[in-house]
Amino acid sequence: MIFRRVAEGRPYPEHGLSAGQWAEIPPSQVRLDDLTTTKTQLDLEHLLEDDSTFFGDLFAHVVSWEGELFLEDGLHRALRAALQQRNMLHARVHSIGKKA
Repeated sequence: MIFRRVAEGRPYPEHGLSAGQWAEIPPSQVRLDDLTTTKTQLDLEHLLEDDSTFFGDLFAHVVSWEGELFLEDGLHRALRAALQQRNMLHARVHSIGKKA
C-alpha cells in the first residue's frame, strides 16, 4: 500500500492559506504510508510531464488534522516518489487544531 488510505475530498475545515503562506512553511519529510489522499483520480499526462512542478510549489502540501496527515496538493509528486521506490516525500505540513 502506497498511502495510509485514499479518500475523496477534504474532511478538515477550510484553512484559508494562500500560496504565499504555504511557501513560508519549511518543508519536512513525510512517509508516504502516513498520508491520506484527498483525491481519488490523477491525470496521467500531468504525472508524466517533465515540467509538472514548474508553475507550482516544489513541495507537496499536507494538512495535519485530528492525528491524520492529508495530502492536499502534490499527489503527482507522491506517486512519482513511489514509482522511484522512495517511501518519503518532502512536503510543507500545516497543522489545524490543537498543537502537539
